[in-house]
This record gives sequence, structure tokens and C-alpha cells, in this order.
Amino acid sequence: MRVLLSTIGSRGDVQPLVALAVELRALGHEVRVCAPPDFRDLLGALEVPFVPIGPEVRQTASAGPRVVPTPPTLEQRRQMLEGTVAVQFATIPAAAEGCDVIVGGGAMSIAARSVAEQMGIAYVYASYCPATLPSPHHAPIPIWGQAPALGTAGNRTLWAKDARRWNDTVGAALNSHRASAGLAPVEDVRGHIVTDRPWLAADPVLGPWPEPADPGVVQTGAWILADRRPLSSELEAFLDAGEPPVYFGFGSVRAPEGAGKVMIESARALGRRAIVSRGWTGLSLVDELPDCLSIGEVDQQALFTRVAAVVHHGGAGTTTAAARAGAPQVVVPQHYDQPYWAQRVGHLGIGTAHAPGAPTTDSLTTALGRALQPDVAERARTVAAAMRDDGAGVAARRLTVSDA
Repeated sequence: MRVLLSTIGSRGDVQPLVALAVELRALGHEVRVCAPPDFRDLLGALEVPFVPIGPEVRQTASAGPRVVPTPPTLEQRRQMLEGTVAVQFATIPAAAEGCDVIVGGGAMSIAARSVAEQMGIAYVYASYCPATLPSPHHAPIPIWGQAPALGTAGNRTLWAKDARRWNDTVGAALNSHRASAGLAPVEDVRGHIVTDRPWLAADPVLGPWPEPADPGVVQTGAWILADRRPLSSELEAFLDAGEPPVYFGFGSVRAPEGAGKVMIESARALGRRAIVSRGWTGLSLVDELPDCLSIGEVDQQALFTRVAAVVHHGGAGTTTAAARAGAPQVVVPQHYDQPYWAQRVGHLGIGTAHAPGAPTTDSLTTALGRALQPDVAERARTVAAAMRDDGAGVAARRLTVSDA
């Protein structure tokens, strides 16, 4: 089988597809990945054929910390999405040449299903978070600038409004390109992208589908890329020099203003050492005292087993890595699915859900102090033992079934 894995997004969107690519190749299938050019080196190191799509996404994070997030207007969002739709229709057909199936990762893979339809091949949509899939058990993620929904009443109405926003924002561009490809127009854009049988690449303990009896959602487990990079000698020496430190990082999202200073102050307030991941924002230390260390890209799977807690933005990948390592967490969500993961961490008792946005030294110290309690660490270890690591393998094997 020949498979194209396609996505538009940051590491949280790309790395799960890379994990699936590795598993597919191990089963003897041909696979290539279509993703932003930021990930050329990652795919190159694994010798997975790579097709770049669109501009680098790192620049949206490295532009620096934000003071107050300003959501784009509906018209601005429409213009941005029209651009990415055009790029996808220009890139994915050539990338999918000779393939038997396209797997689209994340909701921004707007054109992948249309390309599969045009080429007469199969298509699978993959979500990394239950809250991104329609269900009466939760409200839509507020990606259109609207306020987060409270409670569970009226979820069906909210999902209907969400569908209309997708149509109003993306429908014209999508259907224009479909017409050029000789395809019929789509009336329900979100339903077209997600399909009536999406896959959910999330751990069933950490992020369960709320309707387990629903045959329309296939939960495979999280797609985890094994990381065998050794920790640097500097990091090993720091870890060995004292009690387990606290890890701080915001991954590939833009960190709030002053986040680096607040992180270090909160650790010191609790008598803890700190490891600060620079991430795409370029977080830096506030001084050169020996109780803090700045690091770049690292094997989280190895590091998180050796820290006292993990303070992060709540991306699906980081939340899963910390949970699998049995490390208590503090989640400071910024946008998209991150409030969901913060809520799950708090609900499971494996850490603390900080309020969204920018933390203060006091608020982060309080949240971290709660996460460092012995009962939280014990609960984190219990949950870790119940989690799975075979999701990408499950998905790779299922993809070979004709009715995938």
C-alpha cells in the first residue's frame, strides 16, 4: 500500500503522523508525509519521503511573546484560510500521485478529502483530541473568536453554529477549487473534512471519546513517535546535581509576555530548580544562577521521567508525554484544544489546570505547589501505568483494512 500523510500545522499536528509513517513503513508499506517545511530535518533523519507544503509555521511562534491575544476577524480568518486552501490544492495532488489512501491530520487539512475524491482513492481523517469532534457531550472548541461555552446545555445548537461558521469561512474557497477539479460542491464543509467515521488518535485514558459505543468514531490510541535521542551531557549533569527539577515549556506556541521570568520565580518560591525549554518562542533565563538550565529540543519521553513536574501549554503531545512519564503537570492553556487537556489533567487528578492565558508568579506558584503534592504524584504514576503506547501501530494495521 502507498500512503500519503498530510497536515498543516505545528509539531503537535505533524509528529503523530510521523509516528504513523514509521509504523506503516515497518509493515512494509510505502509512505510519504506532506507537511510544513519546518519538519524537513525530522523526516529526513527518519528517511521518510517528505513533501513541503506552505510557508514555515515556526515564524508564528518565534515572532515573540504576546501581551493580549487579538483573534482575527471573520473576514481576516476567511482570507487566511483561502490562502491555505489554495496551497493545499496546489500541493497535495502531486504529493498523492500513485497513492492508495490519504490520511489528513487535523482540521486544517481542508483539501485532502477533495484531492482523494478527485483521484479516486481512500481518505481517512484523524483528530488528536476528542473535543474537536462533534458530540452532544461537549461544546465546540472556540476557534472562531467566540467565547468558550459554559456547561453542557445547548451543545447541539453550538455545533450547528460551528458548522455554519465553517461554511461561511471556508465554503466558497473549497467549492471553487472543487469546481475546477470537476467535483460537486460541498454543503457541509466541516462534515466533509471530518467525515462520518473519523479516527481519534488520543489515549483512551487521558482523552476518552465521550460516547464509547458510538461506531462513528474509531479511537486508536495516541500516535507516539519513539524518541531515542540521548540527553545532553549538560542536562544529565544538571539532573544529577540535585533533587528533580521542574520542567517549563510552551512547545511550538507563543508564550505569554514575561512567561520565562514567572516560571523561574515560581520554581524558586517553592525551593525547586528549573529546566526551561526555549521552544519556538525562544524562552530565556532571567539570570545565570546554577539552579536553572535552558535547553532546546529534547527527548521528552526520557526527561519527563526525571523531573518533579511538567509545566506546559497543554498541547496534546506534551500532555500525553508527561502523563505517560507519570509526571505531575500544570497546564497553562493558550488556545484551541489546550483548555480541554488542562481540564482532563485536573479531572484525572494528575496535576493542576491553570486558568487560560498569562500566569502570574503567584498564580503559577499556587498551581505548581498543588501539583507537587505527594498524592498527585501517586495518582500520576497510577494513570501512567494504565496508558497505552501502541496507537500508531493500531492505526497502521487498521489502515490496511479495506473499510478503514
